[in-house]
Amino acid sequence: MTSWRDTASASAQEDLDGLLNLVLPLAQELLGKNGRFYPFGASVSNDGEAAVTASDPSLGEHPRPERVLAGVYDGARATAADHRAAAFVTDVLVQGSDAVQVELEHRDGIALVVVVPYTPGTYKRYPTFGQMSVSPGEQRVWIDG
Repeated sequence: MTSWRDTASASAQEDLDGLLNLVLPLAQELLGKNGRFYPFGASVSNDGEAAVTASDPSLGEHPRPERVLAGVYDGARATAADHRAAAFVTDVLVQGSDAVQVELEHRDGIALVVVVPYTPGTYKRYPTFGQMSVSPGEQRVWIDG
């Protein structure tokens, strides 16, 4: 079976691995502190700097998660020329189990979905992450054509 790594450049692999290593610990921390989190993003600038991104705060105090995620996508599209990779992180249910989903995208045309199931922690404890799975994703920022 062919892996995405077989066709991705070393710099694209480094960018996407770096984003995953940035957002997964943050998601785990947010789950440990709050038991949940609103969708958020992260990006790698053209200069190689990684940063966490969020949606427009004008959505209100308790916005619907899908509206927040749409705002994170919109923000990434608006700044696509300044970035070379992006991540979008959501707290989801997969086959009835809690999971963190990370959509990774690189301007080189790579789009992946990483799903990490978790068991919630008890009383302000970090959740336990399970086995990560990776599958092809949908391009949302650097869309061909």
